[in-house]
Amino acid sequence: MSTVKIGLLGFGTVGGGAVDILQTTLPEIERRLGHSIEIVAVAVRDLNRPRNVKLNGITLTDDPMSVVTHPDVEIVVELMGGTTLAKTLLETAIKAGKHVVTANKALIAEHGNGLFALAQQHNVMVQYEAAVAGGVPIIKALREGLAANKIEWLAGIINGTGNYILTEMKKPGADFAKVLNVAQELGYAEADPTFDVEGIDAAHKLTILASIAFGIELQFNKVYTEGISKISANDIRFAQQMGYEIKHLGLASRTSDGFALRVHPAMVPKSVLLAQVDGVMNAVMVHGSHVGSTMYYGPGAGAGPTASAVVADLIDVIRARHQPIVDRVPALGFNTLQSASVVSIEATNSAFYVRCTVLDHSGALAKITSVFADFDISIEHVHQEPSTDNADQAWLAVTTDVVSEAKFNQALASLQSLADISGDVMRIRIASVH
Repeated sequence: MSTVKIGLLGFGTVGGGAVDILQTTLPEIERRLGHSIEIVAVAVRDLNRPRNVKLNGITLTDDPMSVVTHPDVEIVVELMGGTTLAKTLLETAIKAGKHVVTANKALIAEHGNGLFALAQQHNVMVQYEAAVAGGVPIIKALREGLAANKIEWLAGIINGTGNYILTEMKKPGADFAKVLNVAQELGYAEADPTFDVEGIDAAHKLTILASIAFGIELQFNKVYTEGISKISANDIRFAQQMGYEIKHLGLASRTSDGFALRVHPAMVPKSVLLAQVDGVMNAVMVHGSHVGSTMYYGPGAGAGPTASAVVADLIDVIRARHQPIVDRVPALGFNTLQSASVVSIEATNSAFYVRCTVLDHSGALAKITSVFADFDISIEHVHQEPSTDNADQAWLAVTTDVVSEAKFNQALASLQSLADISGDVMRIRIASVH
């Protein structure tokens, strides 16, 4: 049995998990693969830091370039993160004819077009299953399992931190700030949670999913991105009373003018499986032309799930490394990618939820409904209750029929200008998924 030698960049949570899998599951992997895998060198930031896994003769170094240029290393596994040094290291590996496995969603979303072109030029593979949804094999499902379908749309809960926060906010007395603090204490959220709660992490992942689904170039800078920090406990409660759950979704769909790529809070009908995904779990719903809607669910982060995806990519690379490049699965699922148009969020259509605080007197509701009527927007549902913050005010929540984003924004500006409304008007799009 031949041995394939691996170089590892990064020995944090996922790197340690990958080493642990290879140490504890290697006999099973060898039976599946017909080859053995050996990690010969690992690049770390701190050589003196204690490790939770046995090194078993693995060489540690604080010089990552020495791992990339190691003469025995055939596959480089990048788990260090970032988009500067990591990019340089992977470009060097590819030019040296080494295959690459990475969990770096930011690197793929922002620089994947160039990396994949370089890999094609040098006849090597770049695999990245662990970059999206951790242990959920959504990349393989989109790229291979659904290859007979034209993908019409996909919708995903692809950031566990945001999903945990919205789930916990359903509990009495919870609010965004309190739950975020707990998430940080539990290690679900970073000290600076911006990437998670403002949707940047999910936008990186959606960029990748949309590219594979539609065969378009990676276009991270065109993804509309909106976070969850303005969602209130009242929004969670009102949504549930109306038959919805609020989820932070990544949504990609075909339109008559191109493709819509967006990350934002959305109200999902409780009857839809996606609405029932709670805590730190991830899920992606995909609608194909022949199969209809399918959903892929599981843990989106953590040492075991993410490292499982990394090792699965290693197995795929080892199996296919001697195949002609024309017989390999293309990095983004298509041999030819479209340079497609991504439409503005203003050009999309959606139903909306609107929540505001109004002066509690006769005529206030009539003024609000007249604004919607002025813009020919139908109201589907109205919920009003006294404010517990101010006896002279009431909380009002309405849902609308489907309308263009551009028209709705005009109505929203008119609503905000009403003297009967106190504070900001909150809006959440209602997702059309089934």
